[in-house]
Amino acid sequence: MEQFIQDWGYLALFLYTFGGGFVGLAIAGALSYAGDLNIYVCVAVASVSNFVGSQFLFFLARKNKTYAKDIMKKYGRKVALTHIIMKKYGSFVIFIQKFIYGVKTLVPLAIGITKYSVIKFTIFNAIASTIWACVIGYVSFTAGKFLLSLSEDFKYVGLVAVTAIILIVIFTNKNRK
Repeated sequence: MEQFIQDWGYLALFLYTFGGGFVGLAIAGALSYAGDLNIYVCVAVASVSNFVGSQFLFFLARKNKTYAKDIMKKYGRKVALTHIIMKKYGSFVIFIQKFIYGVKTLVPLAIGITKYSVIKFTIFNAIASTIWACVIGYVSFTAGKFLLSLSEDFKYVGLVAVTAIILIVIFTNKNRK
């Protein structure tokens, strides 16, 4: 199992965090504490992947506004929340959205259909992706330290249990509309 994680962990992290994936980074942080992955590489991979994913969504909306609007129609309440956050916080929304489940993919789309500066978005997105990866990486590494210090036998069972709990909470909240 450890060799599989070492061989494929960074690729899985890249693919998962392309769409925002904080759970993937949280698991990678805990596995870094366990010694299966390197926390610095995990933070770098997640940061780059998250940046590229947000840029992709931004340019998707910028180049194909009709398609982006069709995607956003499905998420009426979340889009409304996104617009409220954008009006209230302005450019700071690019930082905030990284930490809010459910709107992190909508914000780049919503900004992409506006006339917001590409350069400004790119700079803010790069900084926000780096901060996001550092914060989530550090917190999960520290949590991994705590969880894995309870018992060595708890290592993988505990990570699966924590992941299951996080996913249940996310999907429970996701289905509440």
